[in-house]
Amino acid sequence: MRNIWIGLLIAVSAAAQPVPTDYRYWINLGVSEYKAAKYAEAVSAFQMAADLKPDDLAAHNYLATAYMVQWIPGADSPENNEFARRAEAEFRRVLTLDSRDTTALAYLASLAFNQASSGPAAQRFSKFDEAMAWNERLIEVDPQNKEALYNKGVIAWTKWHPALMAARVKLQMKPEDPGPLPGANIKADLLARFGALIDRGIADLKRAIEIDLEYDDALAYLNLLIRERADLRDTKEEYDADIEGADELLQRALDAKKAKAQRAEEAANPARISAGALMMERRLLRKVDPIYPAAALDARIQGIVRLNAIVDKDGHVQHVDLVSGHPLLVQAAKDAAKQYIYDVTRVNGEPVDVVTSIEIRFSLR
Repeated sequence: MRNIWIGLLIAVSAAAQPVPTDYRYWINLGVSEYKAAKYAEAVSAFQMAADLKPDDLAAHNYLATAYMVQWIPGADSPENNEFARRAEAEFRRVLTLDSRDTTALAYLASLAFNQASSGPAAQRFSKFDEAMAWNERLIEVDPQNKEALYNKGVIAWTKWHPALMAARVKLQMKPEDPGPLPGANIKADLLARFGALIDRGIADLKRAIEIDLEYDDALAYLNLLIRERADLRDTKEEYDADIEGADELLQRALDAKKAKAQRAEEAANPARISAGALMMERRLLRKVDPIYPAAALDARIQGIVRLNAIVDKDGHVQHVDLVSGHPLLVQAAKDAAKQYIYDVTRVNGEPVDVVTSIEIRFSLR
């Protein structure tokens, strides 16, 4: 009996405490709970802030984000679907307050895309269309938004790719079989349904790459769209031109990824500097000529192999990565480069590792 009375006293005491009416208090509490991954508590706090200031953009954006982070794409349950519904409602509320709010537009585009990718097949195309529309609104507000342009290109490929694969299966073509598609009627149908979408996707991805020349994901998807558009071409010459262009884009994507990884590695290792190929050539103490591969000689293959290399503090080449070059020449070039020895590079009197590039030429005389 005594414990019951104590519990009642505590409850009465808690009920007697006034609920804070300070908007900033609830916002700060919500942010604190969110950072601690206590999302239900964060929702409650942000809802209090939104109730205190119904027209406050920040409160509704915070509340929508707290709902959004709890939504799991593809999990079909009433509770999970409610998280998505409430997140969408709050972000739409933000847009009624400010139709140019880029955070709300970006989240609504992401929500629709993930619902299309993970939801029932019956609603897939309509959700992709919804995601496309949100991204278009975002670009209207922020024309330099490279992510929105990239997302439009991804949606174009995602809608078009299954139709192309189905057409190839219908024509009894293997995935590795070259195009163009032999079925004139099937090709005409695909062009009518997807031709404009593909062209828009290519244009959007090109704009994203103009904004960021090292946008490797955009380069990769542009490669896919152009590579698969080749199947709709009328002649083998047009097909080959598309494939060649796609190959160049794929190489650019790989180069961009390597450059970013190299910069990240350099940032993580301050005792390493970058140096140009010409400067390092002047510091070469030992240069080894490559052994011309017999298969390359037989095929009359020549050219330049470009490598990225890490030279250690003693001047020895510790690691090499391929940048470009014919596959039959690559290993011989790597074997030769690993035997190079450079004069030690120093910064403030201390030896340092050096990231540089090496070009090895194979020439038939």
